[in-house]
Amino acid sequence: MLGGECRQADPAVWSADRRGWGAHVSEPQDDAGPGFFAVASHQRACRAFTDDDVPDELVTRVLTAATWAPSAENRQPWVFVVVREASARARIGDVTRRVWASGARAYSEGRLSPRLFADVDRGADGGVAAAPVHVVVGADTRRCHPATVGSSVFPAVQNLLLAAGAVGLGSALTTLATSSDQALRELLGLPPDVVPVAVIPLGWPARPLGPPRREPLTSKAHDGRFGRPWPPVC
Repeated sequence: MLGGECRQADPAVWSADRRGWGAHVSEPQDDAGPGFFAVASHQRACRAFTDDDVPDELVTRVLTAATWAPSAENRQPWVFVVVREASARARIGDVTRRVWASGARAYSEGRLSPRLFADVDRGADGGVAAAPVHVVVGADTRRCHPATVGSSVFPAVQNLLLAAGAVGLGSALTTLATSSDQALRELLGLPPDVVPVAVIPLGWPARPLGPPRREPLTSKAHDGRFGRPWPPVC
C-alpha cells in the first residue's frame, strides 16, 4: 500500500492475531497489574528512594522479565549482578560521583533544563546510590560480537525497567559508573570477558513519579520517506 494512504486494522483479523499470539505464551498471565501501554507511558527515571527493602522474590521477577528480551542470534549475553551490601553500593555511588564531577556534570549543565539538571545532579551525588538494590548489567563478550553488545543487552535493560515499573518499583538507567570499568570489575569480581554496560538502581520511589515528558509522535515518525507525516492524513 502506498505511503500517505489511511489504513485501518480489521478488528476480526486483529482478534485472531491476538488469540494466535496468546496461544504461544507459556508464562501465566497476570491481570492484577497495570496494562503494558500504561506501564510504558509512565516509565521514567527514579533518582530518590525510600529505605524500604525490596524482597528477593520481586527482584527475581524483574530480572526474569529482563531475560525475555531479544538478542542477536538469541545468544542472551546479558549478565546481572545484584548488589545489596551497603558498602558495595556506597562504592558504586563513589565511582558515580567521581565520574560526574570529573566532567560529566559540566557537560550536562548546559544541555539539560534547570529542573532536570537538578534532579540528575542529586541522583549522581548520592540519590541513586541510596537505592537498596543495584543491578549491574554486563555483557558477556564471549556470547556476542562487539558490534551487537548494545542491541543484545539494552533490550533486556528496557524489559527490566518496564518490569520494575509494573510492580511499583522505581528504577533508572545509569551508565556513569561504567566509565570506570576497572573499579566495577574489582568490586564485583567480573571476569575479563564481561563488560559492565549499565547500573540500574531499584527501590521504592521516595515520591510519586508522574508521566515522562515526550515530544509528539508526529514529530518523530515518517510515512515511507522522511518528511511525510505519520500517521497518514486521511
